[in-house]
Amino acid sequence: MCALIRNPKTIHTHKSIAHFVQDSKGSKQRPQKLRTSNQKHKMGSSVYVKEAVVVIPCEPTPARVLTLSAIDSQLFLRFTIEYLLVYRPARPGLEHDVHLATSRLKAALAQALVPYYPLAGRVRAKPDGSSLEVVCRAQGALFIEAISDRYTISDFERAPKSVNQWRKLLSLHVADVLKGAPPLVVQLTWLKDGAATVGVGINHCLCDGIGSAEFLNSFAELASQKRGLAELKPMPVWQRHLLDPLPVRSPHDISVTHLEFTRVPDLCGFLTRFSNERLAPTSTTFNERYLNELKNLATCASLPTELSYTSFEVLSAHIWRSWARSLNLPSNQVLKILFSVNVRERVKPGIPSGYYGNAFVLGCAEASVKDLVEKGLGNASALVKSAKERVNTEYVRRVAASVSESAASPDSVGVLIVSQWSRLGLEKVDFGMGVPHHVGPICCDRYCLFLPVLDQKDAVKVMVAIPTSAVDKYNYLVRSPYA
Repeated sequence: MCALIRNPKTIHTHKSIAHFVQDSKGSKQRPQKLRTSNQKHKMGSSVYVKEAVVVIPCEPTPARVLTLSAIDSQLFLRFTIEYLLVYRPARPGLEHDVHLATSRLKAALAQALVPYYPLAGRVRAKPDGSSLEVVCRAQGALFIEAISDRYTISDFERAPKSVNQWRKLLSLHVADVLKGAPPLVVQLTWLKDGAATVGVGINHCLCDGIGSAEFLNSFAELASQKRGLAELKPMPVWQRHLLDPLPVRSPHDISVTHLEFTRVPDLCGFLTRFSNERLAPTSTTFNERYLNELKNLATCASLPTELSYTSFEVLSAHIWRSWARSLNLPSNQVLKILFSVNVRERVKPGIPSGYYGNAFVLGCAEASVKDLVEKGLGNASALVKSAKERVNTEYVRRVAASVSESAASPDSVGVLIVSQWSRLGLEKVDFGMGVPHHVGPICCDRYCLFLPVLDQKDAVKVMVAIPTSAVDKYNYLVRSPYA
């Protein structure tokens, strides 16, 4: 095993797991293995932790301190990406060997942490405060095994009833990623009907969506024994200096306004509403026919210069308009939509294959409620398209300089953030239990997520939480493109 037993401790609650992580963050000892006693210890009414263990790389890895890029270090990314992958029960007669599957997952994690050894380190601020760095001493990632006496696979075929309903499927929530917690947490939970979930938390400072999906697919290929350690593709690449700021060419370079970092007036108590009102999770699936209908509607309502739109552009615009209309905001309130734009092939020189750091910037479109509602889907789609097309090498250089020199960060007033998980490859992550039946977040909140749909390559599932007073209207509008 790649983690030794030292002073075993019993886990009783989420809090005690967190305390263990904090207590052990500075230790130079080998990582500890935590086991519960034979009696299961209850964490709420639905999920029980059987074991938690700190897994370290199964081979020696470099002991060093690695600097994160300016893009990695920005304030906006100092949180944990939390994925939830749900797997079907095995067919009758082929039931999952729980012990074998758990052992393979732990062993594969220890293998994956060899090439991805920074995920076994700890992230901290540099002494001069200029950026972040990773202390790589093979401190380890946290692996948790749990069982549920309530959930079955059918629970994941609809939106959760509350934002935090599935919280316990990733028992350790790392709120502050710079306090010494493991940057990677994996929880395998066996469900009541023999299905399984894999919850994953990854420090966003270390990986973006593409990078984290590449890691998960490599981890899964090792667990399912489809590839060996030397056969992983792509092999991970560090090279974080590629997205550090370069010397500006002229004063104009740094003075260009980036809408994602500007503030708009809060004319309607926007932040108070989203803080105080209960949010209701929603889940809507858009099949290929519906997406084509949106494209046709947007194209017919656009100028002749706008020849075509992608599914992402029209769906983002449609969700943005439905969200805005449902909230009943003042007509002069300015709203924004923020979304990630992958820059791996947009900058020169290009970012190498296997780069798993943050290689994206935020595209931003902005409009008043009045314009967003009255000018229709074509106008909103054109705004999203234009925001994407602005991103080039110079744009990325300016963003790197802004987040490095002035700690620029997006505001929350009037903002809808969209993250496209539907094209990351998460739907292919097979740990030996087949491909996921469901891919989504641990918690469905005000971040809007575009998710893959099982067996429907061109379909998209959209999950977002809406204030309770607006959710019925949103659900109507999002399903009614001509409303």
